[in-house]
Amino acid sequence: MADESVRDALAEFVAERDWAQFHTPENLAKSISIEAAELLECFQWGAAPDDSAVRDELADVLTYCLLLADRLGVDPDRIVLEKLEATRAKYPVEKARGSSAKYDRL
Repeated sequence: MADESVRDALAEFVAERDWAQFHTPENLAKSISIEAAELLECFQWGAAPDDSAVRDELADVLTYCLLLADRLGVDPDRIVLEKLEATRAKYPVEKARGSSAKYDRL
């Protein structure tokens, strides 16, 4: 989960540049999608990906996710744990272990 110091450093970085004005939920959601596509591009042709590029793109995705959570006023740790609990109910271990089937097909 995101460390408080990571969120603080990110907030400071954005504030120093006065970029929060551009960080609407819509723009941040678009940026997440764009950066996720760039992450996927690292694996596009099935060759071994460049680890440095993967790390950079993953960092970009996570950065925009943290910025969106902040803008929406939600705690990223909390919403991930809440979603995990809901997903845990959909995929009980005794049915889902070792299976990639969707919950409605277990």
